[in-house]
Amino acid sequence: MVDKNAPPTPRDARIDDVAAGQHGVITHAQLAACGLTRGAISKRVRAGRLHRVHRGVYVVGHRSTSRETHWMAAVRAGGKGAVLSHLAAAALWGLLKPDDGPIDVTVPSHNGRMRRDGIRIHRCASLAGAALVLHPDREPIPATTLREGIPVTAPWRTIDDLRRAAGGPEGTVNDKLCRRAVREAELRRYALSPQTPRDRTRSDVERDFLALFRRHGLPAPEVNVRVGRWTVDFLWRDAGLVVEVDTWGTHGGSVAFEDDRQRDLGLRRLGLAVHRYTDELLETTPELVVAELRGRLGAVPGRLI
Repeated sequence: MVDKNAPPTPRDARIDDVAAGQHGVITHAQLAACGLTRGAISKRVRAGRLHRVHRGVYVVGHRSTSRETHWMAAVRAGGKGAVLSHLAAAALWGLLKPDDGPIDVTVPSHNGRMRRDGIRIHRCASLAGAALVLHPDREPIPATTLREGIPVTAPWRTIDDLRRAAGGPEGTVNDKLCRRAVREAELRRYALSPQTPRDRTRSDVERDFLALFRRHGLPAPEVNVRVGRWTVDFLWRDAGLVVEVDTWGTHGGSVAFEDDRQRDLGLRRLGLAVHRYTDELLETTPELVVAELRGRLGAVPGRLI
């Protein structure tokens, strides 16, 4: 029987040090390097001192498992050179919200097992040597790096992977998620591939609004441009018209409501008309929005801002 009050042995201290640098995760090979035999590992699993997460991957002790723990465990299960990628990498970089689906891991091989429980394996033998070159006088940006101690694809590679997945036969990523990740990466000023598409919109509701205008043949606005000290969603400069499209997530609550009213007053003092539409209104009665703005765009004389 294990004495829980006994001081840790040097072997225990080594195991704890390794796990502490990996969000509580340790592999079979690392346990062996610390001096544990296969039998000793099994004994610790039975005693609850190790918790198996994937084959050959464990969490040490009774640590509370964070999302980072699960990401690190998935990467370690992928073997040497494996990195977090795709949707999981986007979540680690803060480009998308984490989801509860399989964790994406890219491994530098074309061989081996294609599936592991809870992990979506991608394969790229050339990933380790890939880099983004934005300018001949600047250092190339490698495709892989560390974030929070977790091996992960760099933001530019993460976006490229999401774009390929969105256009591929597997359909593991939808277009809206891909666009959302691109917008967030731009806001965070991450370096991206030159071929990354940009439409200047900052949300899906803004993109839907633009698509509505194109379908009805209305004149195209300027998108997310500065007017005075504000950045407005859409501007028709000649018509002196600003349109803001709102969702509860970005404009809900009393403080946001008051901020929007102050913003509208400031824009009106500049001689601009301000119209606001919610995502629900755009979805349920788009014809009313189009009718109102069609009349406005055709009725107001040109202005200079």
